[in-house]
Amino acid sequence: MTVLEAAAILTAGFWAGMINVVVGSGTLVTFPTLLLLGHSPLVANVSNNIGLVGGGITGTFGYRHQLTGRGRNLRQLLPAAVLGGITGAVLLLVLPAGAFRMIVPVLIALGVAMVLLGPALQRRAARGRDPDSAHGRLATLTRPRLVAVLLGVYLLGIYGGYFGAAQGILLVGLMSALTTEGMQSITGLKNLLTTAVNAVAAVTFLLVSPELVNWVVVALIAAGATLGGVVGARVGRRLPPTLIRILIAVIGTAAIVRLLIFT
Repeated sequence: MTVLEAAAILTAGFWAGMINVVVGSGTLVTFPTLLLLGHSPLVANVSNNIGLVGGGITGTFGYRHQLTGRGRNLRQLLPAAVLGGITGAVLLLVLPAGAFRMIVPVLIALGVAMVLLGPALQRRAARGRDPDSAHGRLATLTRPRLVAVLLGVYLLGIYGGYFGAAQGILLVGLMSALTTEGMQSITGLKNLLTTAVNAVAAVTFLLVSPELVNWVVVALIAAGATLGGVVGARVGRRLPPTLIRILIAVIGTAAIVRLLIFT
């Protein structure tokens, strides 16, 4: 690995850590960057997942005030997210590597589409609801709606453990559509849940297939993402969302082209 390549991965990790806190699609910066630098899709996915855990921890800590007093909600949501993350990680390891390689361009395209369509979907989900109303918050949901939320968190945990790009955006969309939680509360919950999914998936990868881990890549992404998580929690909301989405779209598209032409 050259110094320039290391700098590119470190920078991508920083952006991913910051974007994950604010938007929730940092994998669409780091993963395509690793592909563009010649890393195999499976090694890139596993190493990226482990490296981003640090950024999730610092980002969650930055939103700790939004999680205060949410013990009951977390006891409901975290098990669903953790079980989903383990399921997704196991699926990634037991399914043929060729299957993941074939589906990667589709997953990246789906993630980019969710990033670009995210604002419109969130506005549509929020239309007609009162964010200050207690009715419809997680603590007061009817049993059917709570079951729907938990099932959605579990399914998105599977997606997060398997690949994870734009998992945060999908979680925000889910909770925006099914609850009346405020956006800051949803963001805090999203940061914790995605971090939990990444963490349990990382442990699964380390226990089952440690040979897929590129520790140099992990260290570079972890260093960048951890700092990016701190910055994202403090000042990341000031970045123009359009700029972030354009960056993700450009890098994601470049990675798809490279996969389709050179693999």
